[in-house]
Amino acid sequence: MTPIAQLGGKAEGARLARVEASPQFADGKFRNNVPTRSGLSLSAFPRVAVAAFTGGEQRRPHQPIPVLDPGTGDAEGLHITWYGHSTALIEIEGHRILLDPVWSERCSPTRFAGPRRMHRAPVELAELPALDAVVISHDHYDHLDMETVQTLATLQENVVFAVPLGVGAHLERWGVPAGRIAELDWNENTRVGAIELIATPARHFSGRGLSRDETLWASWVIKGPSRRVFYSGDTGYFPGFAGIGAEHGPFDATLVQVGMYGVEWPDIHMFPEDGVATHVDVRGGVMIPVHWGTFELAPHRWSEPVDRAWREAKARDVRLVVPRPGERIDIDCPPEIDPWWQQIA
Repeated sequence: MTPIAQLGGKAEGARLARVEASPQFADGKFRNNVPTRSGLSLSAFPRVAVAAFTGGEQRRPHQPIPVLDPGTGDAEGLHITWYGHSTALIEIEGHRILLDPVWSERCSPTRFAGPRRMHRAPVELAELPALDAVVISHDHYDHLDMETVQTLATLQENVVFAVPLGVGAHLERWGVPAGRIAELDWNENTRVGAIELIATPARHFSGRGLSRDETLWASWVIKGPSRRVFYSGDTGYFPGFAGIGAEHGPFDATLVQVGMYGVEWPDIHMFPEDGVATHVDVRGGVMIPVHWGTFELAPHRWSEPVDRAWREAKARDVRLVVPRPGERIDIDCPPEIDPWWQQIA
């Protein structure tokens, strides 16, 4: 498909009616439930532009990032495999849930420009085990990848795509049958087997191309009969996390965004210390930091997010696990931290 197809679709008909009826939708756009600045001020552009073209060596590792073969295993208990950035496989009580899958070389509408991967995907899409659901947090290119979605829809004939309101129009534009899309507003749920998937609030924005905030963004609760996982998606810190913890927690594990932050956009991407606070707010057990180490999307040093998250986790007595891409973590027996990223920084 062309870069135009990468833009996805627009909500129409019954989908548009659902969008317009959402409490999060007003004046033609989705809104956060707390005041949020989601763009750069004009005065900030020069500083960000300078940062974007300096310190390049620090924003990428000097040596290859170690990538492991996840191997195979049954889906019983609770295991989490981080594939890089925000892509992760959750194996929970006999079910497999894939988060924000991005397998393309670039998170961009084109193959020829845009942020490029720092490491290969640990496994080919065709080698993934049978999935029950693919969960999408929002429609930015580093979370919703057209080619990956199309391939998964073909290879995984029974998989359900759970997405926030409006995002289903993108998937249908790319050929995913409507009957395989579960499109949710905040605090709505769908089920795949014994697993309940709940779209919960986040503090972010959306858009592909020139569109802005026409689709919803979300964090997610993955709830089994006895095990629970929380995924933050992309978000700024806000009081709603405590409410999620009170209603749906405690969680055996959390996957929390800690990277791609900047002083110019604190409302939409958390600093690592905020990520640890979010884990505490939702009443998490084991914390796995995500949204770092794969794509260069912010001016900070590539490994800084986990250094800061580790320091804050120790200060707050949080059990942190920092897997290598492809490393399968048994949440009931999590490994001690091996600071592998410091060895290649």
